Amino acid sequence: MPPTRFGQSMHLGIEMAATLVVGGGVGWYLDQWLDTKPWLLIVFLFLGIGAGLSNAFRLARRYSAEVAQQEADKAGEPPVEEDE
Repeated sequence: MPPTRFGQSMHLGIEMAATLVVGGGVGWYLDQWLDTKPWLLIVFLFLGIGAGLSNAFRLARRYSAEVAQQEADKAGEPPVEEDE
């Protein structure tokens, strides 16, 4: 069964939140361990934001290609090639 738009949106939201939590958690832990408060927390939060945005753009591009392919299939056009 293909994923629904709701499922895709939930996947994207959870992935964005997870990258922030993991980045913040790693930064906080390293700050506690190395006594560098708050610098590593800030650095790893930004790394988490970057990873989350990168994943969001990648997923959005894939979902967009899937929708375009489905529309092309309905219209009877030849398949659209992905650029990856």
